[in-house]
Amino acid sequence: MASSKADGDQKEYVNEQAVANKFAAMRSELNQIYSKITELEMEASEHSLVISAIQPLDPSRRCYRMIGGVLVERTIKEVLPAVQRNKEGIEEVIARLNEALEKKKKEISDFEAKYKIKIRKEQGEEKDDSARKEGTAQGVLVGPAGGSE
Repeated sequence: MASSKADGDQKEYVNEQAVANKFAAMRSELNQIYSKITELEMEASEHSLVISAIQPLDPSRRCYRMIGGVLVERTIKEVLPAVQRNKEGIEEVIARLNEALEKKKKEISDFEAKYKIKIRKEQGEEKDDSARKEGTAQGVLVGPAGGSE
């Protein structure tokens, strides 16, 4: 049996379905890394907003911080360094995830080359792309200009 001598990811796939399943799993992992990076970038952005909001304030001023689901009262002098450390930690994790993302992209491209995988766009996706280019304003909801109708 050829598959019994295989080592994990390096095994040879015997049929198209196995190759397609492995490729789909790899793409799924790539998407998970992308979404985690996006989530952490949002969190780092929130930390930056908090830092910029409390930095100019009096260090002895009271502020509240959520720690493990519990709201605790501290001073800005105590909270600011902790928030800055958390932000730095998040940025380090983002950097490691970006490295993992690049490795995964290379692994996928090597896999595509090895098994001669070509990705075809469906017609529906092409239409969606052109619609996205036309309407670039995203995520903005504006109420009526007048008071009441």
